[in-house]
Amino acid sequence: MNDAPKGLRLHIAIFGRRNVGKSSLLNALTGQSVAIVSDMPGTTTDPVEKTLEMLPVGPVVFLDTAGLDDVGELGKLRTERSLQVMRRTDVALLVTVADEWGADESGLAARLVELKIPFVVVQNKADAAPEVEAGFARPHDLSADIPVIRASAHSGSGLNEIREAIARIAPEDAMHQPALVSDLLPEKGVLVLVVPIDTGAPKGRLILPQVQAIRDSLDGRKICMVVTEEELPAAIGCLKNPPDLVVCDSQVVHLVNRDTPAHIPMTTFSILMARFKGDLSQMARGAAALQRLKPGDRVLIQEACSHHAQKDDIGRIKLPRWLQKMAGGELEITVAAGKEFSGYDPTFKTVLHCGGCVITRGQMMARQRAADMAGCPMTNYGVAISLVQGVLQRVLEPFPEALSVFEAHTGRSGIGSAQDLR
Repeated sequence: MNDAPKGLRLHIAIFGRRNVGKSSLLNALTGQSVAIVSDMPGTTTDPVEKTLEMLPVGPVVFLDTAGLDDVGELGKLRTERSLQVMRRTDVALLVTVADEWGADESGLAARLVELKIPFVVVQNKADAAPEVEAGFARPHDLSADIPVIRASAHSGSGLNEIREAIARIAPEDAMHQPALVSDLLPEKGVLVLVVPIDTGAPKGRLILPQVQAIRDSLDGRKICMVVTEEELPAAIGCLKNPPDLVVCDSQVVHLVNRDTPAHIPMTTFSILMARFKGDLSQMARGAAALQRLKPGDRVLIQEACSHHAQKDDIGRIKLPRWLQKMAGGELEITVAAGKEFSGYDPTFKTVLHCGGCVITRGQMMARQRAADMAGCPMTNYGVAISLVQGVLQRVLEPFPEALSVFEAHTGRSGIGSAQDLR
């Protein structure tokens, strides 16, 4: 893997009415013919993604969307898809032309403010309207701290100002990712990563959270050892001093818990990702809600990507089986997959999310906020697996705040041994 994953890139979405030059602006900003450009309104139908490095911002993903004034039934569907893009947007460009500012722009700006998405208003095609003075009359409903930039995709004017504005207003945690694991270790600390190699492991490579943990430990100047679960006891035994932390894949957490002495801290890749991508304490509270499930309750299992389900798929087979065992009967389980989603039905008793490795921290936090507003406790696969394996409290010990939240909200203890629930 030579490029920064999309889940670690700033996501910049371009919104506006049809034929204001959104696609032309995207091509000009990227210096590439990414999107089809035409004078015919409605050329862009589905959101277009482009991944690149853009100075002075760094690795980004641009999202070009259909016009928000699209017409007809198909146009309505395109508009809805464009608005759904907001849920995976870190920074937005609201594109208009000349001094036009109507209900479409006002509504979009209000929605961006409501969702706490920073944005830049770009007055495009400035060269086509030279009579309009720079800095067109700011609408009364547009806050004074929102940048307004005159630009021309054709001449290139204003493009550097747009890039600089994006870098200036981008959320801090989107521009500067928190540590994944290195901050849990002392100087020159020793990290042991337990990586199972089975039919689910990609041929010739490691999965993204494992790669990220290795890279983060190296960036933090830590000492990293990678072993399979069978070699863990030998790895610990060959070290002069005990490792400072053991991190394992959730599917072998019961084995690693057995083979890791109690005085050595341990956790899982999924729990590291829950903290890295979102609010781990909220995930811990969601795990406590799993203990209160009863037969007939509705559960949403949500994945950020679309993948081919395997014979013993964790999200579609194993977790539903474990949760129903824990609840003491059948649950009404719905599975949703993909980057887009339209919100949460408050009738769901809990939302069980994947690790979110393909989406950004901002996107995961937006999902957590939406679930919280709907009254749906959310947790993730790895936290849930550790819960049903009876080891969640141990793997949360490196995170005292999250452990405290789980213990404060837990409904009962002793939910069953790993042997009972596998």
